[in-house]
Amino acid sequence: MELKKEFSVFETEIIVRPDDIDMNNHVHNSKYLDYVQTARYIQMRDNYKFPMEEYLERGYNWYASTAHIEFRRALKFGDIAVVKTQIREWSGAQVIINFWIINKHSNKMAAEGYIVYTFISITSGRPVRIPEDVLERHNI
Repeated sequence: MELKKEFSVFETEIIVRPDDIDMNNHVHNSKYLDYVQTARYIQMRDNYKFPMEEYLERGYNWYASTAHIEFRRALKFGDIAVVKTQIREWSGAQVIINFWIINKHSNKMAAEGYIVYTFISITSGRPVRIPEDVLERHNI
């Protein structure tokens, strides 16, 4: 199957909650990856029409094997984070997802980076090649 060279960018809005705030009065660094993970779950369901429940029913899951994030500007309580994600590339058992987190009100970049997810068999816990039908459903 011929995969697209450039994949769609999807976005999800996440409201910064009080429990996201650290002692410096801005979003704690660990929450940025939570925002990306939340956005991916929503986007898999709504945009790719392939919710996590379907992966689990088929005996598969995704494991975050690498995460890289560059922090640009702080998000604060009440801000709305616009989380944009895009598949960069697929290879064997892995996919690289680029992400950008933007403050909706200022339109300024709060953080950007990428996450490498490895496709695994729940039964064995080992990486497995991503099936063709999974690739096809994400080729948008």
